[in-house]
Amino acid sequence: MKNLLIIYPQWHPVNLAGVHRPRLSGNFLKEFSWQPIVLTVDEKYYEEKSDPDFVRTFSDDFEVIRVKAFPVTKPRFIGDIGLRAFFQLYKGGLNIIQSRHIDFIWIPIPSFYTALLGRLIYEKTKVPYGIDYIDPWVRDISSRNTWRHKLSNLLAKLLEPIAVKKASLITGVSFEYYKPVLERNFKNSAMTQDDSTNSETDLYPYSVQHVAFPYGYDPNDHKIRLEGIRYPWAGIPDEKPWIYAGAFLPNSRLFVKLIFQAVAELISEDSWDKNIRLYFVGTGTYPGKSVSEYAQEVGISDFIHEDRHRYPYLHVLNFLSAAHTVMVIGSTERHYTASKVYQALLSERPVWAVFHGESTAVKVMEECKADQFLATYKENMTESEIKQEIRNSLVERLKGAGWSADLNALDKYSARESARKLVEGIEVALTSSSRR
Repeated sequence: MKNLLIIYPQWHPVNLAGVHRPRLSGNFLKEFSWQPIVLTVDEKYYEEKSDPDFVRTFSDDFEVIRVKAFPVTKPRFIGDIGLRAFFQLYKGGLNIIQSRHIDFIWIPIPSFYTALLGRLIYEKTKVPYGIDYIDPWVRDISSRNTWRHKLSNLLAKLLEPIAVKKASLITGVSFEYYKPVLERNFKNSAMTQDDSTNSETDLYPYSVQHVAFPYGYDPNDHKIRLEGIRYPWAGIPDEKPWIYAGAFLPNSRLFVKLIFQAVAELISEDSWDKNIRLYFVGTGTYPGKSVSEYAQEVGISDFIHEDRHRYPYLHVLNFLSAAHTVMVIGSTERHYTASKVYQALLSERPVWAVFHGESTAVKVMEECKADQFLATYKENMTESEIKQEIRNSLVERLKGAGWSADLNALDKYSARESARKLVEGIEVALTSSSRR
């Protein structure tokens, strides 16, 4: 059994999206002869609300070591847990390596600053490391061009090359997420195509091993039923709830606007089922116009409910399984992977969705024969054309046709398969490191 040290500052009992990345793959690492050891921060230093049920989704395979962090000051100057615990995580990593054998270090980001720990620990110990891109570090900030975003992006451009320079492995939820990292830092290498073992990216001979794999899903999550939870539509007779669960994405604004316009048209034509209400839950805090305000603009507030409150993960899965229809609203970006599409399909409820036509989520839905109510967007489409595509898919769902997904087609997207790809990438990286 080899030892993988995973450095991620948050862990249960907080159910942030980033925690799911190491949790899902880590749940299956032992099947591939790797022991996951998690270096994280003591929960008393977290700002997020605890979710006590979340621990039920973690396997017993994890060995968890927690360190302290600097508390949040008043006024709040530094909130990022990766920064507040940077020194403690560094010392904790060195202590672990000094006391036992660690074969590899894997660092999912964000928090982005923890990526630097890989380089620092490597310089001290020569233990190879990899960085996992849950989100791009250097990003397009044209739609959020504030001084904070400018400063953050400037730091990203300065620090990312330092962090990745000695990395043996780059992973990510999508090749498109980390391709710019390879282009900026590992281009024009001496590596030949014959040397590459990256089945998905053989045409890109970079000097670092890299592999993309989705979050995936753990089918055991969907078997957990909670007693006594209150559903957002509780107490409303004859309600047919359509539910969207998750953050309201900046690049999904166009879709939400056009969805509401299409719904408004159907209502005005008396073609909408008046018992259907669209629930947007856990949309979070975000700048700009809200989901509720988009609904107000077209006069359909009575048919839209937004709750920005973040719900516990298992509550959300239970909501999805009890809904009339599950909505998945993607992004206008082609590389947006929409990990929540797996949750939607596994709810075994009809899924209505809108995605960029080149999104991998479209491929997933087609493979599962679950695309009866799917609207797709192409970049040359006008708003009128997009709205018509959305309207057509809504009408199909309103017809009440049967729906069933071929969930066997999801196997290759499972967290177990993601763990296999991660291990394969690590072992190739280790072989390459030993050659060097």
